Amino acid sequence: MAGEVPRVVLVGAGIVGCALADELTERGYTDVTVLDQARGLAAGGSSSHAPGLVFQTNSCRSMTAFARYTVEKYTALGCFDQIGGLEIATTPARLEDLKRRQGWATSWGAESRLIGPDEVARLHPLLDREQILGGFLIPSDGLAKPVLAAELQAQRAIARGARFEFGQKVVAVETSGDRVTGVQTETDTYPADIVVSCAGMWGPVLGEMVGLTVPLVPMAHQYAFTGDLAGVSTEALARQPILRHQEADLYFRSHGQALGIGAYGHRPMPIRAHDITGSELPFTKEDFEPSWDAAVELIPALAEAGVSSGFNGLFSFTSDGMPLLGEHPRLEGFWVAEAVWITHSAGVAKSVAEWIVDGKPQLDLHSSDITRFEQVQLAPDYVLERSCQNFVEVYDLLHPLQPMESPRPIRTSPFYGRQQELGAFFLEASGWERPHWYEANATLPEVAEVPERNDWAGRYWSPICGAEALVTRKRVAMFDMTPLKRLEVSGPGALEFLQRMTTNNLNRKPGAVVYTLLLDQTGGVRSDLTIARLDATTFQVGANGNLDLEWLTKHAPDNVFLRDITAGTCCIGLWGPNARDLVERLPHTLDTQKGYFTAQKAFIKNVPVTALRLSYVGELGWELYTTADLGPKLWDTLWEAGQEFGVIAAGRGAFNSLRLEKGYRSWGTDVTDEHDPFEAGLGFAVRKDKEFLGKDALEQRTSGKKLTCLTIDDPRQVVMGSEPVFHQGKPVGYVTSAAYGYTTGLNIAYAWLPDGVDEVEIEYFGERVKARPAQEPLFDPEMKRLRG
Repeated sequence: MAGEVPRVVLVGAGIVGCALADELTERGYTDVTVLDQARGLAAGGSSSHAPGLVFQTNSCRSMTAFARYTVEKYTALGCFDQIGGLEIATTPARLEDLKRRQGWATSWGAESRLIGPDEVARLHPLLDREQILGGFLIPSDGLAKPVLAAELQAQRAIARGARFEFGQKVVAVETSGDRVTGVQTETDTYPADIVVSCAGMWGPVLGEMVGLTVPLVPMAHQYAFTGDLAGVSTEALARQPILRHQEADLYFRSHGQALGIGAYGHRPMPIRAHDITGSELPFTKEDFEPSWDAAVELIPALAEAGVSSGFNGLFSFTSDGMPLLGEHPRLEGFWVAEAVWITHSAGVAKSVAEWIVDGKPQLDLHSSDITRFEQVQLAPDYVLERSCQNFVEVYDLLHPLQPMESPRPIRTSPFYGRQQELGAFFLEASGWERPHWYEANATLPEVAEVPERNDWAGRYWSPICGAEALVTRKRVAMFDMTPLKRLEVSGPGALEFLQRMTTNNLNRKPGAVVYTLLLDQTGGVRSDLTIARLDATTFQVGANGNLDLEWLTKHAPDNVFLRDITAGTCCIGLWGPNARDLVERLPHTLDTQKGYFTAQKAFIKNVPVTALRLSYVGELGWELYTTADLGPKLWDTLWEAGQEFGVIAAGRGAFNSLRLEKGYRSWGTDVTDEHDPFEAGLGFAVRKDKEFLGKDALEQRTSGKKLTCLTIDDPRQVVMGSEPVFHQGKPVGYVTSAAYGYTTGLNIAYAWLPDGVDEVEIEYFGERVKARPAQEPLFDPEMKRLRG
């Protein structure tokens, strides 16, 4: 295929397929065929009935970027009415949330402002002014015209050589070995080097043809049309911003002299992708009644207008609310661009086109990558329940730490029973139950030393977190590290492979541990890894998640074997100044004097362990790994011996505070593939005297920004991440991670900022909080405690 234009088949001629055809042909991929089972553009799918409201603001940076590009492109094409978007608050809690949302908009570069009740009433005179406490206005939001947008983008693609074939239902995807070769419809065969599923709510059906789980659920969503509003002109309604009343799960837009009302307040109405015969289901009036009552309460004039008609429109929901993008991990050339709403359509198409043509999108897409899920998260019941819950919560006030309540528990470490006995407060990530603090520690005297924090930061938190951090520094604590992804890489080519894939030097004797980075071809940080060489041909890799496994698997040669060993193993982080004394009190074969960043096989009493002399909290100690069946024995052995040394169990709340005091980065939060190692403060993990993937590109990168450690003056104002940072009154960056440092007495935040800024302000719920850059690490800069 070198030098040839690849043959591309896009399945689905809705707005995503049309947008992707446009973006691909613009980049020179002109041999594009778009297939659709319907009889015309954007006919029969979600694009045909979508009301077209585009609210850009999102807590996720990439989602806001998708929406911004959609607005820019559709405005330029003449299929977008930029009338603004208005979100209103009728409760104090919602008003506070609008301040948080305005902060996101500022962080991600979208102009917006908070407005008072009088201005809300001026923009929307039909609203009951007495109910309004305030509003959030995004002037660049507005109404997309989905069918027209699809048509205009299709026309551009056709002008560059693309073909659109209708009435073509795909029945099979042809493959040869591990490559896609074509698509079969009921009547024809279309050869292809690349196939992209843009089938929307039919995506799971297409995925089944290639053995790929596409974890989305088609869901019915109610949309009603009112009768004409008396005394209001069509022109007046058309000039009003699109409106969201999230407290009642409602949104509104104009249709001539009537309003359209979208409602999320009804019961979830999922349907199997195989059972879909059309994108509109009959309107169920009884489900709409509570939404109608809330709409009339907000807009009294609706009572006289009434409901003239409505439908239950189908569109896609996922278990985490994010799109499904990327290439099939086991079938080269088969891509998906699914669970994409009109709001993000052009932006997603641009990123997927960059990914296909250039090998990488400009935006970090790890939160949308289809390979992000653990296997357990692909179970049909899990996908259905979580997707339904996302529908219910789509407009809810959700805290960043707030977990789904069901289905839980799913994944538990071998220590789960012991943790329950200690009163663990569990949150959940990747299906794992993870203790954030232990009520058994409520009587620790250190609890009294922990400062209070503001209400928002105080949710899903306890002062016990601070006490656990203090005790870790003073004595010793046991942390459950089991949920962290572990891979085994082995075989005669393992060393050469890992040397080529990562930035640091792994050619060290067995027993060495190395912190290193995975870069992509542009020099961006795909992940950070901790790799222990256990013997000449076996390495244990501490990874960040399933994306790392897929990346390494994709690049591994035949003489290298990869295995996910997470579920069969467990890990206790035993850390603190008394850690060595605790181990030495037990019968053991561990060399407790062996230095930092070393690994050894040993026995601790009756438990065989792999002990890595590491600490993500910056204290003396080990990561102690054993098999899952011996986990409870390892816990009990350490716990019993540790009583005379004041051992406690400590949770993620303490862990996050301790790691930020040491300046340790969290990939996916502090660092992504949009950043290079040097601006991220990880240049120490790059060896320029060896070859590795991304090295040439890395040498060409320049940046005027860096990940900066900030300390906040006010100890109560613990921020949560994604807040905008201002310098001399102008937004210049955004917060990534934050926590109070209990042993330093400093309120810590990390943020992406331009080089050389001095005092800054973080906007937190509409207020500016003073902060200043600080030298890092804030704790133990000479590493004396770690090296102990």
